[in-house]
Amino acid sequence: MPLQIYNTLTRRKEPFQPLEPGKVRMYVCGVTVYNDCHLGHARSYIVWDIVRRYLQWRDYTVQYVQNFTDIDDKIIRRSQEEDIPWQALTHKYINAYLEDMGRLNVLPADAYPKATEVIPEIVDLIETLIEQDCAYAVAGDVYYAVERFPSYGKLSGRKLDQMEAGASGRVDEEEARKRHPFDFALWKAAKPGEPEWESPWGMGRPGWHIECSAMVKKLLGDRIDIHTGGEDLVFPHHENEIAQSEAATTKPLANVWMHNGFVKIRGDKMSKSLKNFTTIRSLLETTDPMVVRLFVLQAHYRSPIDFTDEAIKGAENGWKTLEEGLKFFDQVSKLPNWSNNPPDSLDPESVERFNAAMDDDFNTSGGLAVLFELAKDLRREKNLLSHEGKTTTPTEQLHQKWWTLIDLMCVLGLMKKRPEISELEMGSSTGTELGLSDIEIDALIQQRQDARKAKNFAESDRLRDELVANGITLIDQPSGMTRWYRN
Repeated sequence: MPLQIYNTLTRRKEPFQPLEPGKVRMYVCGVTVYNDCHLGHARSYIVWDIVRRYLQWRDYTVQYVQNFTDIDDKIIRRSQEEDIPWQALTHKYINAYLEDMGRLNVLPADAYPKATEVIPEIVDLIETLIEQDCAYAVAGDVYYAVERFPSYGKLSGRKLDQMEAGASGRVDEEEARKRHPFDFALWKAAKPGEPEWESPWGMGRPGWHIECSAMVKKLLGDRIDIHTGGEDLVFPHHENEIAQSEAATTKPLANVWMHNGFVKIRGDKMSKSLKNFTTIRSLLETTDPMVVRLFVLQAHYRSPIDFTDEAIKGAENGWKTLEEGLKFFDQVSKLPNWSNNPPDSLDPESVERFNAAMDDDFNTSGGLAVLFELAKDLRREKNLLSHEGKTTTPTEQLHQKWWTLIDLMCVLGLMKKRPEISELEMGSSTGTELGLSDIEIDALIQQRQDARKAKNFAESDRLRDELVANGITLIDQPSGMTRWYRN
């Protein structure tokens, strides 16, 4: 069976057929950079990272583009509240996003275009839509005319006449300028004191939806293979992207539309008003990043996922199982017939089962089941070696299973990379960040804090150097607390 992907547009699973054999052009809707990212962002970008990694595992070359919205109403309002330039605000939160994703082992995109970097392309696209009578200018604003796009609503399944019937009867100044209640802004006339750029319609700035259409066209072309985002983006954002791009190019924007489900907090929607809003960085103060990643992967990406203490505890237990499987190396590497060289091939049965699960619309829970089975087998053999000095399985087969576990963990982003032979020969159990456990790291940090209180700065520096050598970055906070994360 070929890879099957659920397409939001057609509402069914379909065999994946890229536009160009062996190559995938993939666009991911990114964040609006005015605040720290939350758990919902973590889920979304871990999911799309897995899609990318698995496509690469299946020998596709993936061109992966993810945008930053660096100008909109929320950014302007937040910069005014903090009394800092909007450029400084967006720079701060772009860096925070990249740090958060790095800790979650999300691979960097091939390109991170910003809305303010594609203003000329946005203006050109709007001019094309006006020429085609799909957009119109009013008093410095430009709106998309949804009635000029007959298939508007095809992604979300909404009918324009039904939406109009359910629309509010209230008419404000902006609504009065529109030809249709669901016409949306492509360009907004600048208000006093707001950031602004030149355009044929006067000084202003782009609307939200148009930036993604312009970025896709500039960096990936008129048509792409996969377009992704959260479930909340189906309408209106992605619906409006389709209307803009397809009206301008007369081509389908994306072959496949993928959307991940929502994150709930103990059964409730995550919301600041409910005081259950969880940022990534606050979560990572108490939870291993790989535990968060494992928590996300235990559910299918299209299903809602509930963040509870019990769910995180389950992910922690699962992570310990995988770690124990990796540490099989500590025992078996002592055997005279063990080789640190990777095998010529991985365990075929495990790989076949893993691929079968992932080929079914990226069923990560099914893929994880294969990893857990490998880890448990290796843990059992490790215990036999430790207590009886022998195993029940030929060394060559164990060697193959251990490397299979490593490679499949890399596919799911649960390890940074496959270890180098030189790293194994130096005694690292896996050649990855798993050299020190969370408990060992916390103990070393506590020793360092004790040394600093005793003004034993030489010992404090030594402990810091030891942590850094093991791939641990420390962040000393003004409160005296030390945060850490794995590089």
